[in-house]
Amino acid sequence: MPNLLIELFSEEIPARMQAKAADDLKKLITDGLVDAGLTYAHAAAFWTPRRLTLSIEDLTGESKAVKEERKGPSTSAPEKAIEGFLRSTGLTMDQLEVRDDKKGQVYFAVFEKPGRLAGEIIAEVLDKTIRNFPWPKSMRWGAGPMRWVRPLHSIICLLSDADGNEVVPFEIEGIKSGNTTKGHRFMAPDVITVSDFEDYEAKLKRAKVVLRADERAETIEHEASNMAFAAGMEIVEDKGLLAEVGNLVEFPVPLMGPIADEFLGLPPEVLQTSMKEHQKFFSVRNPKTGRIEKFVTVANIETADHGATILAGNLKVLSARLSDAKFFYENDLRVAKAGMGDWLDGLANVTFHNKLGSQKDRIERIAALARTLAPSVDADAEKAGEAALIAKADLRSDMVGEFPELQGLMGRYYALAAGRTDDVADACRDHYSPLGPSDVVPTAPVSVAVALADKIDTLTGFWAIDEKPTGSKDPFALRRAALGVIRLVLENNLTLKLKDVFASANEGADADELLSFFHDRLKVFLRDQGIRHDVIDAVLAMPGNDDLTLLVKRARALQDFLSTDDGGNLIQGYKRASNILAQAEEKDGVEYSFGADPKFAEADAERDLFTALDKADAEIKPAMENEDFAAAMSAMAGLRAPIDAFFEAVQINSDNQIVRRNRLNLLSRIRTSCLSVADLSRIEG
Repeated sequence: MPNLLIELFSEEIPARMQAKAADDLKKLITDGLVDAGLTYAHAAAFWTPRRLTLSIEDLTGESKAVKEERKGPSTSAPEKAIEGFLRSTGLTMDQLEVRDDKKGQVYFAVFEKPGRLAGEIIAEVLDKTIRNFPWPKSMRWGAGPMRWVRPLHSIICLLSDADGNEVVPFEIEGIKSGNTTKGHRFMAPDVITVSDFEDYEAKLKRAKVVLRADERAETIEHEASNMAFAAGMEIVEDKGLLAEVGNLVEFPVPLMGPIADEFLGLPPEVLQTSMKEHQKFFSVRNPKTGRIEKFVTVANIETADHGATILAGNLKVLSARLSDAKFFYENDLRVAKAGMGDWLDGLANVTFHNKLGSQKDRIERIAALARTLAPSVDADAEKAGEAALIAKADLRSDMVGEFPELQGLMGRYYALAAGRTDDVADACRDHYSPLGPSDVVPTAPVSVAVALADKIDTLTGFWAIDEKPTGSKDPFALRRAALGVIRLVLENNLTLKLKDVFASANEGADADELLSFFHDRLKVFLRDQGIRHDVIDAVLAMPGNDDLTLLVKRARALQDFLSTDDGGNLIQGYKRASNILAQAEEKDGVEYSFGADPKFAEADAERDLFTALDKADAEIKPAMENEDFAAAMSAMAGLRAPIDAFFEAVQINSDNQIVRRNRLNLLSRIRTSCLSVADLSRIEG
């Protein structure tokens, strides 16, 4: 079976669009071929700045003939209905078949479609794909109506097998398919003729084009790291930048250059961000000092002077960019050393939300809440309030105005310049954290207090004005804020009654509804950690479910218990007792929940169960009060054997009504004892 090679060669494709475009090409082509009746063994997409490539292996040479049937109207249907059916099928009356149906005879149209050669199908699918390609942005050029991300120059559409290869005839807006492409724009611009994918990739490499994006990235990472190591330094890891730069070049040539001494005093985050955002440079750090002292740029060409001219040009641009950054920083330091008053006053003119006031209003709320939360996180209340009042001051700074991603980070530098203590300055840096599931969670008490206050103020504020997430829409990132609170609480092992905290933060927020939102976020968080959803539901149904640390301790203990034989069997015993009780209470119209007395016990197994329940209750209650959930589960496990023996030896529905009632009340004790640990009725299986 033949292999198919497609290349769409154009002017430079924006780096951010390349990977998705390659995936889209693969999906659109393979789906189209399969829908048309062809099959294949494997497909892979590739991309460089100037080309999208698709390789398909073991494609069938032609589609199979197919027979299709379409049911039409009844033979007694109005003439217009029958005429409409004929028009839709393109058949004549004598070509229709009459068949018996449940309600009489109906017309059937039968179509026989012959098989088609792969080349014919490929040309058809490729034409449709190019004309309807889902670029985020596209352009027209020349006089034709076709749109592409950048002007399209040539198309390879080549079928090959052991006997040779052939170009699939295809033309779109004057561009004819062929078996040729071009190499590197500058180092190997001549036309290349290819015979199959293996030949294509090898010839491109000789023509200074590395087809595979992961290979380009690996080359950049390896050579840049070696350069830095040789200078006694290290590359600051940035996977996002690595992927982007790998999509800017077809033949990566890393070059390392110095940062002028006058800029080395800038915070490393400033240097790194400025170089990344403006010039796509990698930062090179001195591990002994922590300073960013060099950079790595990636050229797209090898030069006779080994990149010296390229580096010289880059250094001029870099100097201009870093001069701006230095000006911003020095200007900001003057404001910070004067106490940040200008920034803090300016925040009164920055609207946070038209129903929630200015940023200054918000800061005052956060500061008050941080002081309230401080004792619960072992923080100094005055320092927590102090940190909260200046935590967002850097939003008015020149540096954060230029690089918004540095908010918080710059706040720490400016707080230290203003003479604030390290823990206050660290809280300015950390109060946005954690921003995502992999972000580091603050642990310093003052930082934790301010980070919690910041997120809880956001949540309660938007809840109070009824701006809640709906479906997939969450414009104010409230789900992220809730997850941040959850991680802050759990990873710092905090004991917080969230409903009280919500009420303290904003009385207008519905605490119960907001807690339910937190429970939904907690379920997602715990499921990602391997906690069963029914286990989570079982502990959420218990009192104290606004204490997240308590909830998680219960959930982990319950899951560990359920993973044992005792746990699984006890659940069955509990459910059996609950089911019998429910049936008896419905039948008798009474609730059996009091009065089980061992003096009415007739069997040893019955008396043993009374003893076991007394022992378990005596152990479970103090264990739950002390939050020793493992001990509570252990005590509950002791009920497994007595309950099994009881059901084996005793008939609940005795003819003696006193004995029957006593046994049903004993089942109620089983239910009560088990439910004191978790709502086991929610456990599945």
